[in-house]
Amino acid sequence: MNTSHTHDTHAAIRKERVARWSVAASVAITLGKLAAGLFSGSLALLSEAAHALVDTFATAVTWFAVRASNKPADDEHHYGHAKFESVAALVETGILFLLALAVLAQAARTVFAGGHAVEATPLVFAVVIVSIAIDLNRIRALRKVARDTGSHALEADALHFSSDLAGSALVLLGLIAARFGFLHGDALAAAGVAVFIGLAGWRLGRRTLDTLLDTAPKGRVARLRTLAAAEPGVLGTGDIRLRAAGHEVFGEMALKVARTLSVDQASAIRNKVIARVRGEFPDTLLTVTTHPVSPGSETVRDRVALIAQKRGLPVHHVTVQDLDARLSISLDMEVDGRMSLGEAHEKAEALKAEIRGEFGANTEVEPHIEPLEVKHLAGQNASGETVAEITALLKKLAAQNPSVSDIHSVRVRRTPGGLVVNYHCRANAAIDVASAHRLIDEIEHHARDEYPAITRIVGHTDLVK
Repeated sequence: MNTSHTHDTHAAIRKERVARWSVAASVAITLGKLAAGLFSGSLALLSEAAHALVDTFATAVTWFAVRASNKPADDEHHYGHAKFESVAALVETGILFLLALAVLAQAARTVFAGGHAVEATPLVFAVVIVSIAIDLNRIRALRKVARDTGSHALEADALHFSSDLAGSALVLLGLIAARFGFLHGDALAAAGVAVFIGLAGWRLGRRTLDTLLDTAPKGRVARLRTLAAAEPGVLGTGDIRLRAAGHEVFGEMALKVARTLSVDQASAIRNKVIARVRGEFPDTLLTVTTHPVSPGSETVRDRVALIAQKRGLPVHHVTVQDLDARLSISLDMEVDGRMSLGEAHEKAEALKAEIRGEFGANTEVEPHIEPLEVKHLAGQNASGETVAEITALLKKLAAQNPSVSDIHSVRVRRTPGGLVVNYHCRANAAIDVASAHRLIDEIEHHARDEYPAITRIVGHTDLVK
């Protein structure tokens, strides 16, 4: 079961349900305020009714925008349809500014005309108080769903109704002033409503434009760089681009990793960084790429191996020497044994040229051409007699050096190229690796000299018990 899809479906249902309920509440409040305003003659109440009428239209737009934004991504909208909500919020912003200017102009005319009387009856007070109660409940519901689903349109609605709530409170104060005979109270309350409408439009517009103009969430880029830098293997970050779309943030991040890493190693680092980001920012979907760079700790051997790897040439026994002001690099280069010497020489010369391009034209480069060993050989176990002969030979050779003992686990296989021998021996843990390797090499060389049928012999050193 796809839990992510189930969560998205549930969120979409919640968003549509609260949007529908908000439309119904707006219609009821608009009709109530309009009737009370006409009955009482209150400019502030009529302004609030006009505001509520605009909000009814805005919430209807929000509902359709939420329905559109719930559509999944398609071939034309790769990031989904979430910006429908931002477009709806932008439309609401424009309407709010126009309404604020209209109300403010009417309030100014009323004040300069000497004010006017308002019939503030108990029924009118009741309409305003009920609208305040409805707005309080609606704001709470919208904010909760907007916070849970990341809906910009629902968040915009909640902000609008917060201004409605403040406006209704001002209307209530204006009605109280009018009840006590203050003729300018209603007009001043209407002017206050206009200011709240304008402030709500300003806040909503700024937030909506940030989304439409792909403004990155504040502080998110710096935090993403910190998360990436905390992952071992990341040498730095390149460009990070983010854009918000509905309740999700999409983006791209470039990671700098050592160029000597394999594709699998670089991919593992990339996946760990993505997991870190998702752990802290579940709403962020990043496309992460890795860019190979040269780390400060990269050795001459690392750089030579990388050059050879890019050319598909296995190399080993890379020896680096400092000769005054220049380098001397020697190496064994493996090629297909069936290749002509002329073709192999061309590959060696091309490798030399690239190494000199990396370290300088006066670098001394000496590649030794070797036939590439076949990686997969058809083989079968040798006879018991052959195994016994080779085991006895290995034990004799080991006895010549007291540092090596206990030849065991001898396996001999016949292949088209000759005998392949694997065995284990024991050595003291105190000797260094170079000495241990030299001892095993001596046994191998003497064994191949005395038993020419052996084409490959591999010894593994265990520690003395």
